[in-house]
Amino acid sequence: MRVLCVIPARIGSRRLPHKPLQRVGGQPLISLVANRIFELGLFDDIVVATDDENVCRAVADLPVEPVMTSSSHRSGTDRVAEVAQTRANELIVNVQGDEPFISKKALSGVIGLLQGGAGLATVATELAAQDVRNPNTTKIAVSVDGFARGFARRMHRLPHGQGDWVGRHIGVYGYRRSSLLRWATTLPTPEERELGLEQLRPMSYGESIAVARIAEVGPPGIDTIEDLNAAERHMTAMTEHVQT
Repeated sequence: MRVLCVIPARIGSRRLPHKPLQRVGGQPLISLVANRIFELGLFDDIVVATDDENVCRAVADLPVEPVMTSSSHRSGTDRVAEVAQTRANELIVNVQGDEPFISKKALSGVIGLLQGGAGLATVATELAAQDVRNPNTTKIAVSVDGFARGFARRMHRLPHGQGDWVGRHIGVYGYRRSSLLRWATTLPTPEERELGLEQLRPMSYGESIAVARIAEVGPPGIDTIEDLNAAERHMTAMTEHVQT
């Protein structure tokens, strides 16, 4: 089965305005993400789904397909679903447009779960000490059988039971086509709106999300100006390492 990757890139981020076009290492963030996904070589098709023509122009010269989508979508998954409705791909992976250092293990983990029969899948890694109190870091509780029990930005809001593993959520989602379209046709829940976590919606409707646990060593995604500055420092360090 051909695997489609969709990179949703919304221009109207509240915490970091015009996030896809913010520059990291001398290029727009969305270009950095799209290049990274292409270079990893895991996908048959790659689409950048956006609501802004400037984002389309930023990736026009890259080996990905820019697609204009509705500006009314509340979440990245809703934007991915719009693209999926015009495609025949059974397996679809959503890599958020603020993950320029996403690892091959993260993407392979999600693809492997989908190929193994999961309807919905995501990825998590170890929770660092600095992440525990950081409300910009999404936490995940994973049951002993490998499914998400809950997500939250603050630890005290995270539902979990005895034997659960708690980690840092990584911004990658995998879907079988039917599960994705079912997710997109349900209404956002109060908890999703309150916490700003789209993955709470399918769980509220009884869907299970399989979780790939990986040893992630790269920097997290970019949500704030502080994250953007950290990414710039990381890019500089990588360049200097290559030059030496």
